[in-house]
Amino acid sequence: MKKIFLTVLILGLVGGVAEAALPWQKEVQQEETVDMTSQQAKVLYAQNEIDEALKLLKTKGEDLRSAEDWLLIGNILQDKDRIDEATYMYQKSIEKNPKYYKPHYNLGYIYLIQDKPNMALAEFKQAVKYKDDFAYGYYNMGCAYLKLKEYRNARYNFFRAVDAKNDEPMFYYNLAYTYKMMKKEKDAQTYLDIYNKLMERQ
Repeated sequence: MKKIFLTVLILGLVGGVAEAALPWQKEVQQEETVDMTSQQAKVLYAQNEIDEALKLLKTKGEDLRSAEDWLLIGNILQDKDRIDEATYMYQKSIEKNPKYYKPHYNLGYIYLIQDKPNMALAEFKQAVKYKDDFAYGYYNMGCAYLKLKEYRNARYNFFRAVDAKNDEPMFYYNLAYTYKMMKKEKDAQTYLDIYNKLMERQ
């Protein structure tokens, strides 16, 4: 009789443990739902259904939005030419995850087209700090240095871009332009020839 009683007691304890785990399971289910919302929004964005993607992301509370969510909202707003709002969203993305390179890059790009090269440089430097092989980060840093007429720094960054991705024609075009501005015509022509060859392949 003692053995049977002991078995019943153990089963009762196991049942109690299972019930205690239920709130945790609900939490996991909520996180999965949040992730599904983000995934659906990414798919909609990729399909160029940006209004639907934005509507879906707005259903998530601000405290539940990931750095990637804020980035995507920023991208959508930038696509809609709502630049000030996009800037704010990229800043929110950076607040959520300061080491996420994409919002730094996107913010830098906005500053670059707004003719704020120093602010752009600060963001591009952060982007490549967190993703060392990010070709477009180096390329746009080179473009910012071109605007500042710092040709050696521009050249260095265009070379870093080429090292990371050597089949992008614009990297070579701007490298050629940089050498032209440095009055090194022979080098300029070399990189212009590479640019032309790459353009022929496209």
